[in-house]
Amino acid sequence: MNTTKQKIIIVLKSLAVFLLLIAIGFYVFRDYLLQQAIEKTSTKIEQQYNSNLTVKNAGFEGFSGISLTEISLTPKDADTLFRIQKMKTSINFWNLLLGDVQLGTLEIQNGRVQLVKKGNVKNFAAFLKKDNSESSSDNKRDYATFAYRIISKVLNLVPTDMSVENLKFKLDDNGKKATIDIKKLTLSNKELETSIDVQTNTFAQRWEISGFADPRNKKADIRIFNKDTGPIKVPYFDERYGLKSSFDSIRLNVENIEKSSGKLHIDGFTSFTNFSVNHPKIANKDVVIKNARFDYHFLLGADFISIDSSSTAQFNQVKFRPYLSYSTETDTIYKLKVTIPKMKAQEFISSLPDGLFTNFQGMQAEGTFDYTLDFKFNQNQPDQLVFDSHLKKENLKITKYGQANLTKLNGEFVYRAIINNVLQRPILVGTSNPNYTPTEQISPYLRKSVLTTEDPSFFSHHGFINEAFKQSIIKNIKTKKFARGASTISMQLVKNAFLTREKTLSRKLEEILLVYILENNRIVSKERMLEVYFNIIEWGPNVYGIGEASRFYFQKSPSELTFNECLFLARIIPSPRKFMYQFNDQGKLRDFAAKQESFLTNIMIKRGLLTTDDTIYKSQPLLISGAAKSYLRIKEQDSIPVDSLSTSKEFEF
Repeated sequence: MNTTKQKIIIVLKSLAVFLLLIAIGFYVFRDYLLQQAIEKTSTKIEQQYNSNLTVKNAGFEGFSGISLTEISLTPKDADTLFRIQKMKTSINFWNLLLGDVQLGTLEIQNGRVQLVKKGNVKNFAAFLKKDNSESSSDNKRDYATFAYRIISKVLNLVPTDMSVENLKFKLDDNGKKATIDIKKLTLSNKELETSIDVQTNTFAQRWEISGFADPRNKKADIRIFNKDTGPIKVPYFDERYGLKSSFDSIRLNVENIEKSSGKLHIDGFTSFTNFSVNHPKIANKDVVIKNARFDYHFLLGADFISIDSSSTAQFNQVKFRPYLSYSTETDTIYKLKVTIPKMKAQEFISSLPDGLFTNFQGMQAEGTFDYTLDFKFNQNQPDQLVFDSHLKKENLKITKYGQANLTKLNGEFVYRAIINNVLQRPILVGTSNPNYTPTEQISPYLRKSVLTTEDPSFFSHHGFINEAFKQSIIKNIKTKKFARGASTISMQLVKNAFLTREKTLSRKLEEILLVYILENNRIVSKERMLEVYFNIIEWGPNVYGIGEASRFYFQKSPSELTFNECLFLARIIPSPRKFMYQFNDQGKLRDFAAKQESFLTNIMIKRGLLTTDDTIYKSQPLLISGAAKSYLRIKEQDSIPVDSLSTSKEFEF
């Protein structure tokens, strides 16, 4: 036993001597090693990024402190990326021996970091290039391991004690500018304090960032405020994307970053107050969420990235559980699940963001509901897309309507379309209008044709067709654009009667909610909905309703329309102002239009909506005889009579 103990003591002494020799060697040759490291880094940056890294003076202070002056990084033929006048830092020597660079302290004085884009030239472009050495087509990336390694390296470069004075971050995107000027930033005893001046072409503000930051234990709790009056404005995005956004305060919290059993867990929350956003694609006014919080639980494995279902999100009084995942284990699969637990309908309505649901302001409701959404998309099997949406209600009832009073559809009302923010002429929807046409006075062919082209299951669905939504999503994903919609007649009616035609998120969300209320509360019968639809939709330039349309095109009353004429009117509903492009210069239907008609006719025959007797008019040409004829580009025929004598062979020589 004594012999073993003596051997252990000898080994420990030898190891201590070895480490001491390394420390002494490092101390003796440290300035030389530092210069070699700088030269090696400069050479690598020049070769890989075509940029020059220069350091005027570099040396050690104490055992592990490093002092650098006049540091700059300048891409060739581009603006300087950064320049720092003076920087001091300390490195954990023992971690360095293990190959792990970990900063202890950091002091920076008078620095500037700038991202500049002039035309298509970016001074940071070279550093965005993918390093081929880090990727291999033969090896799949382990998401958990990769993310944890990157996070650890970044946090190790965040010092435990930091003092920064006059460090500016500048962005210049072809004249769109933003400057974040850190006047003073300190991190001491895990407490962060900073004062920042923000300057753009459109505003100037002073921000304060404070809170708790512990980079070694991977924890943080930080708040951002505006030192002046008013909300914090988000820079750059307003000029670059037309997106204006602001908030009164925001809190960012990281409670845990841990890797165990091959999985990476990232837990925390973020919250903000009075978040405001304005963009033409979102709404035509500011959208405001008074309070919001997201308690997140990110989970990463070897072949998946997800927001765990234990995460919760809340805006105002609405709470829901989101689940989002991206998996590459077998195929590339995207999943989304949303669950809204049982809640009061009135709390939901009161929580709708201001500016996003204008037509719901003042609405009151009774009862409760809960909601679930299940979405799954396999990139390699797109046609097997899953889209299930379910809302379960209990005693749900609208007791007071807001700006959009759906009950008006049951009586006479004035309809005015809004096109490109311009209010069109008023149309009286009711028998007092001589052009108004009750359903029984409309050719039955129009009903069959419109239902076939726009909404075959109108009388059986409750406002939405899940399968149509699925096919629309599949088509849009395949084409990588919004190539197909899924509007039912109910949705078109609500859009026309209560909303505008603007293509915004606000209008679409309002349309969905209003249609659900209309279809699921027995407010208006299906027959009445279809009758109003026929009498308000646009059927041509400044032509509204079937009464005006039948005369505009054919100088007939709606009851006199033939099958051909009804099918034509049904086909132009999506683009009524472009009806003239259906015809050639001889006033006849173009080939593509004729093929559409044949296709739709065959569908109607297969569905038992038509007989061969109904299609007798297919052998007759479609003749536009009303005022619409003036929109057709018909080539004029030669009206000069031909002299028969001049062409007679009797006078040939």
